[in-house]
Amino acid sequence: MFGKVKSFFSTDIGIDLGTANSLVYMKDRGIVLREPSVVAIQAGSKRVLAVGAEAKKMIGVTPRNIVAIRPMKSGVIADFDITEAMLKYFINKVCPRRFYSRYSKPRLVVAVPSGITEVEKRAVEEAAHDAGAGEVFLIEEPMAAAIGVGLPVDEPAGSMIVDIGGGTCEVAIISLAGIVHSNSDRAAGGDAMDDAIISYIKNVYKLLIGERTAEQIKVTIGSAFPVGEESTMDIKGLDIMSGLPKTLTITSEEIRGALKDTVQLIVDAVKRTIERCEPELAGDLMDRGLVLSGGSSQLRGLDRLLSQQTGLPVVVADDPMSAVAEGTGIVINDIDMLARSKSAL
Repeated sequence: MFGKVKSFFSTDIGIDLGTANSLVYMKDRGIVLREPSVVAIQAGSKRVLAVGAEAKKMIGVTPRNIVAIRPMKSGVIADFDITEAMLKYFINKVCPRRFYSRYSKPRLVVAVPSGITEVEKRAVEEAAHDAGAGEVFLIEEPMAAAIGVGLPVDEPAGSMIVDIGGGTCEVAIISLAGIVHSNSDRAAGGDAMDDAIISYIKNVYKLLIGERTAEQIKVTIGSAFPVGEESTMDIKGLDIMSGLPKTLTITSEEIRGALKDTVQLIVDAVKRTIERCEPELAGDLMDRGLVLSGGSSQLRGLDRLLSQQTGLPVVVADDPMSAVAEGTGIVINDIDMLARSKSAL
């Protein structure tokens, strides 16, 4: 009887704990939270001042006594205490403690990179438990993304997913509910693209720009392949030579060149995974192609470039940013799927 009561009051939550953004899925409610994975703390201490969207606004504009940081790096925990605080904030925001502490703690399904180590895996589990979770289940991000976009992962045939987030590029070929071949590149995500833009502007124009400006450039005029007419954008930064603010105009062609090396890492990761593929699975991929998910998969022309380089049909998921979170949501609605999946950790 108590078991039934505990099950009734328990709250199941799926979390895409990303380097750039975190999404939370609640059972029977869908995605209920989308927040940047940013925490603002008091300098010289671990006192949390703001989390999520409010904290992201502080990046690059905080006074000396406030530091805005990302506790996740390349999809894994870089700062345990701050990640715990961020998780606690997310959990309590969607599921206030008064609704669950008396009966049971929420169960969590957390998506993590496929290349995660045992130490990194334990860090995620401990942070989730310390943040207030009960049972914690981990699932590899490419499997969660594949489930989230609706790929037939249970079938005895090959499906391919390429999930490009802020910190990692996850490539996987999936068959019979397991990852047959995978590749995880921690230098080929959206953050690496932003860094490439910052370096280009600094080296060519001697202009310093921040992370937010670089991201805006990437989203506005960034591309991996020529698509339509070229465009321009006015940007503002700090001139290295004079030390004064300066405005200049850059072109989409320039930014495509700046992103070339990072984009090539994505192409290489996809090719390496396909090259390891068995002939039968390769035939499946020719028919089914590959699906792009993750926020950075929305870089203009990336689908066309990958199709050109691999010879496979390439499509971008309808809602690429939500794919991993949707996948964790499907799993928490059918927790036995984790037992069937060979990608549960």
